[in-house]
Amino acid sequence: MPVLTRLIPSPVVVDIRAGALDDLGCVLADERISHSGKLAVAVSGGSGARLRERVAPSLPGADWFEVGGGTLDDAIKLAGAMKAGHYDAVVGLGGGKIIDCAKFAAARIGLPLVAVPTNLAHDGLCSPVATLDNDAGRGSYGVPNPIAVVIDLDVIREAPVRFVRAGIGDAVSNISAIADWELANRVKGERIDGLAAAMARQAGEAVLRHPGGVGDNDFLQVLAEGLVLTGIAMSVSGDSRPASGACHEINHAFDLLFPQRTAAHGEQCGLGAAFAMYLRGAHEESAHMAEVLRRHGLPVLPEEIGFTPEEFFRAVEFAPQTRPGRYTILEHLDLKTDQIKDLYADYVKAIGS
Repeated sequence: MPVLTRLIPSPVVVDIRAGALDDLGCVLADERISHSGKLAVAVSGGSGARLRERVAPSLPGADWFEVGGGTLDDAIKLAGAMKAGHYDAVVGLGGGKIIDCAKFAAARIGLPLVAVPTNLAHDGLCSPVATLDNDAGRGSYGVPNPIAVVIDLDVIREAPVRFVRAGIGDAVSNISAIADWELANRVKGERIDGLAAAMARQAGEAVLRHPGGVGDNDFLQVLAEGLVLTGIAMSVSGDSRPASGACHEINHAFDLLFPQRTAAHGEQCGLGAAFAMYLRGAHEESAHMAEVLRRHGLPVLPEEIGFTPEEFFRAVEFAPQTRPGRYTILEHLDLKTDQIKDLYADYVKAIGS
């Protein structure tokens, strides 16, 4: 009888705990990652550089590369600098921009990536996507999943709390994204990958329903695991569908319409998710999501991230144009400005002040 299974693209090592960074050298010594100890480590001039002194003694065969920003040019430049080094693997040590640059550079030169994030701002730390600024604005580039992910909760606690809050918004938005996927299945016949949907949904629900806060290691553990699982869910499905629906379309609309004033990715996605849940008639779920987001200090109204209601209406109406071919509650309802305005007024009343 044939073995009716499939291989799941996932890291060979996921180490999430307090003090994990102290054992990074042991993780990298795994022969599936590096047999010679020759490593290229990409760091920022900020959090990653500050950790270099701590990590460097355990990585005697590493060369260090400082990355200036999160642009496509930065990533291409990094790949060029690493290309002649004959390394076993690339290590991305820092925030989301550094991880994405390292992902792209590693893919470009055909090396595995080890992700060592210093914050939990979004689900890109273990996803098969690198998001980089380019001449046209911002682009998403397909890359392999990291071969290993090491998240030190002590390091995460040292990052600005806003980064953790943003990660909460991104994780919770999975719930809205899966609802959009199910809508596309019912209306358009779009195929749902049940495993990917289950992973992303449970990651979002675990964060939504956890009673802890941003200062608790137990909560940070659940959040980090949820973001890693979401990244793997995207690999399973082969696209961003498990974690990207109307919530992310609204986020992208903010980025495109108001590029100089955008808030954190996860802040915008959380707000978009709470509103999208209301649009699909899940009023109790929307109110609960808004309540949880507020408890963690996240915005649920556009004014809380510096946008007027009128600018929010414009973003919601424009949002479907950001992902042509994707079907969400926004495409389903095909709302015009006056309709969005009326529904927003109802949403504000429903979630309370």
